[in-house]
Amino acid sequence: MAEMGSAATRVEVTLKKAGGPGDDKVHTWPNLVRAEFLCTLFTIIFLLLWSLLVDAPLEEPADPGRTPNPSKAPWYFLGLQEILVFFDPWHAGVVAPTFIIMGLMVIPFIDINPKGNGYYTFKERKYEILTFIFGFHVLWISTIVIGTFVRGPGWNWFWPWEVWDAHLVEALTNQDLPYLVGIRDYWTAAAFGLSLILGFFVVGTAAMYWWVVWLKGREFMQRWGAARFFLTSFLTLNMIAVVIKMLLRHILNVKYILVTPWINV
Repeated sequence: MAEMGSAATRVEVTLKKAGGPGDDKVHTWPNLVRAEFLCTLFTIIFLLLWSLLVDAPLEEPADPGRTPNPSKAPWYFLGLQEILVFFDPWHAGVVAPTFIIMGLMVIPFIDINPKGNGYYTFKERKYEILTFIFGFHVLWISTIVIGTFVRGPGWNWFWPWEVWDAHLVEALTNQDLPYLVGIRDYWTAAAFGLSLILGFFVVGTAAMYWWVVWLKGREFMQRWGAARFFLTSFLTLNMIAVVIKMLLRHILNVKYILVTPWINV
């Protein structure tokens, strides 16, 4: 008994020295705050050196009689200005930003994966990371780059090797999708456009359901729940629809898919 008590005492002392079983926590100070403080200092130094080396002169005072061509928003709004080319103003200025904000707000609700919280892992959260890359870098950063370097006078498309010609007039060949396929009746065209949009979401939701079941299994779908699934499917399909609409405009000069006196989609 004495030997067993002595061995237990040695194990207890060893665990105390090691920090206890399962004790993987570290103090915020100095382990985290010190690294963040050093990163902040390096960032400030970099911005100071950049501001000394790069000339950024102010332009002349605004003149309402001479509107610049092209008239561009600040860089952080250029993505929204680029989206206005492809969508009706109510959709690009109200609906799309609302979906972006709503999507960011519901992330804690739709994400039930406990792995990867508090540490970085691509293997366990690859679909979450790829979705962010697609939504932020492909849909947002790319439109900012296009609006900055590719859009010239008249908001026409100029490749980087082309000279900006202020007298270039782009042909107004854009047409609605029902008109493109030969539908001329107003109500028939509206029904055709509405059926395409509803069909896209119905087929896309079904395809996403079977893809998740094939990837994660039915047990995961039951734990995820219908509300989380339909919300994720709706937001994902809207992201894909933005790319499809941009391709339709660039390739087929399609202006709108659904045209009504109240809204255009």
